[in-house]
Amino acid sequence: MNNNEEKGIGKLGLIALIISSSIGAGAFGITSDLARVASGGPALLAWLIVGLGVFFFVISLLNLSRKRQDLNAGLFVFAQEGFGRLAGFISGWSYWLAAGIGNIALATMMMSALGNFFPIFGNGQNIASILGATVCIWMLTYLVNRGVESATIINTVVMICKLIPLFVFVVVMMLAFKTGMFAKNFWLNVGENLSAAPSLNLFTQIKGSLLIMMWLFVGVEGATVLANRAKRRADAYQATYIGLLSLLLIYIFVSILPYGVMSQSQLMQGGQPAIAAILRHVVGEWGAIVINIGLIISVAGAWLSWTLLPAEVATLMTQNKLLPKYWGELNDHGAPTISLVIAGIMQTIFVWSMLFTTQAYTFAYTLCTSAYILCYLLVALYQIQYSWQQREYLQLFIGVMASIFQAGAIILASLHYLWLMTIAFVPGFYFFYQACKQEQQPMTKHEKLSILVIAIFALCALVALGLGKVQL
Repeated sequence: MNNNEEKGIGKLGLIALIISSSIGAGAFGITSDLARVASGGPALLAWLIVGLGVFFFVISLLNLSRKRQDLNAGLFVFAQEGFGRLAGFISGWSYWLAAGIGNIALATMMMSALGNFFPIFGNGQNIASILGATVCIWMLTYLVNRGVESATIINTVVMICKLIPLFVFVVVMMLAFKTGMFAKNFWLNVGENLSAAPSLNLFTQIKGSLLIMMWLFVGVEGATVLANRAKRRADAYQATYIGLLSLLLIYIFVSILPYGVMSQSQLMQGGQPAIAAILRHVVGEWGAIVINIGLIISVAGAWLSWTLLPAEVATLMTQNKLLPKYWGELNDHGAPTISLVIAGIMQTIFVWSMLFTTQAYTFAYTLCTSAYILCYLLVALYQIQYSWQQREYLQLFIGVMASIFQAGAIILASLHYLWLMTIAFVPGFYFFYQACKQEQQPMTKHEKLSILVIAIFALCALVALGLGKVQL
């Protein structure tokens, strides 16, 4: 034990890793997305709610990871342990889908950034952008399939390219900040909102902010993995608390300070990457160039990691007998070729959605975040079940609070997207059936009934899409 502790990560190093691993492309685009749904005051209230919700979730996951080390093979194992084989599959399949769809958000953001240097890519949603994104998807799939994974040098460069542009942005925003502009944007519409149109009320603004903010914390579960590598177990919780608080402060500065620099209507029209457009407005073209270059390198590194993630999840699911064995078969380079190819095909199909929605980036990350929230909810529910069994009432309270937040986020903000996600569940059930048959463990009546209900929801979603009742 002592040897492991000496070789572990120190508290400061752990905090830095948690921050750098959690910050993604979402921080570069949040300002315009948030301005479309909320003014400064409601946005700050939403940050308070999201901050507490994420805190309770991460503490739940830390607790389960520490006490159920036999289950440390992905989030889906907690759902499988607590609620059965099908729940584990739905959690794992949702995570697999979310990791793949998340790449579409990265693709849209990168192509939009490239459009500032190469006009052929436009705003990141034209044919050239889609073809460029498709080439990137398969190039990265090939590289990962050849055994090329995230190297230390890549992670270091990506971390610098994430943090320096954001630091420059925050400093410029502080220098350009106008108290009068911030006050004007702080409760914009809220005075009339409380008694006026439902689409503008305070509650609606907070609700509209939830998925936007949750997207920034997608992948925060990695903090528990990093925390488990601390030199001392006592440092793990402290580093996680400080890391999460630091992330929250960074996100608040990046998303709220612009309300004191530009009007809300100007922020809404900023385009993507939003903070590049804001810096262009404040300091000129050089500001946008700094942001776009940093973003392109940052997204490229993140895209490599996220290409590997769906394959890792699928491999773990085969080990837990939730997917057929061929999903996890490794080639001579130690990469699961079939899983990578299936993920590449799925991402290629989704990337063409850029042509059918005016907000491809927003559509991709909301769909991705909705799937992650479902996985997080199942973890929180297992935290309740396990803590009740162990009579650990503080952990039970934490699990209840985490569950309320995740369930509330689903009901208020992502129910529509989860309904659409059921369409992608249906083909997954075929692979689940194959796994059950392979293991000679036939599906139970309860599992068959649950699959039938989800399939009916999926059929209704398809009909609604066909009739134009649901907008992408």
